[in-house]
Amino acid sequence: MGVDEVIGEFESYLRFERDLSPHTVRAYLGDVTALLEHLGGDLKGLDVVALRGWLAAQHDAGKARATLARRTACLRTFTAFCHRRGWLSDDPGLLLGTAKAPRALPAVLDQEQARQALVTPSTGEPRELRDQAMLEVLYATGIRVSELCGLDVDDVDRDRRVVRVLGKGRKERAVPFGAPALQALDRWCVHGRPLWVREGSGPALFLGVRGGRIDAGTVRRVVHARLRQVEGAPDMGPHGLRHSAATHLLEGGADLRSVQELLGHASLSSTQVYTHVSIDRLRRAYNQAHPRA
Repeated sequence: MGVDEVIGEFESYLRFERDLSPHTVRAYLGDVTALLEHLGGDLKGLDVVALRGWLAAQHDAGKARATLARRTACLRTFTAFCHRRGWLSDDPGLLLGTAKAPRALPAVLDQEQARQALVTPSTGEPRELRDQAMLEVLYATGIRVSELCGLDVDDVDRDRRVVRVLGKGRKERAVPFGAPALQALDRWCVHGRPLWVREGSGPALFLGVRGGRIDAGTVRRVVHARLRQVEGAPDMGPHGLRHSAATHLLEGGADLRSVQELLGHASLSSTQVYTHVSIDRLRRAYNQAHPRA
């Protein structure tokens, strides 16, 4: 088979059978294209020696461990796919070792910094109402920026103070939020959104200035701009608010399973990193305050 045909079949598999996100599909296709170019477009040469050789070349080129870990996962997915299609007599990806990426502790706001970021005077201008509502929802729910951008007006249950979110793998979950977020949403929906609605706006909850659904880049700019106004706050985007929300929930006594459900993590190990953040902060406070630290 030609390289283009192999790539096309693999793309269809990732999109329609695995239902991976567009970002992941692009990354996997780029990795597989680079691998096949390394092999001269010949699948017959795809064995464990070739896979390790390509990964070694990536390592020598200075690729980060996180990148190598993702590319190893991509190779396993690709070789398993080729084996099932009958293009490979066996699956060499099974012989690859696991490349573990180092897990750095995420930067988070402390609770006072979060309060300062969310308490800001407003003139009632639609952009300010929208930005405030987005920030309140991100921090109140800990949802991803893609999930925020995908929200529709009907996804918000005002009576129960719950938002319906479509997460990774098209998995739906309900996430509660507090009174400040509800108030900010009401101000946006009553006094801001109607002024920006256009014929093509559809049901999108958050809109851009031209009336279209808000995009992730705009949300990131809003978060960065707001946090620059908070003295001592780390520079972070929407995912930083997600980290902060999870950390503050655990510091407030929430159990790990509940936080996992709120964040939409498939694995509890993804949520456990936030316990490390809390312990690290506790250790610093102890070292600063305890007379025998």
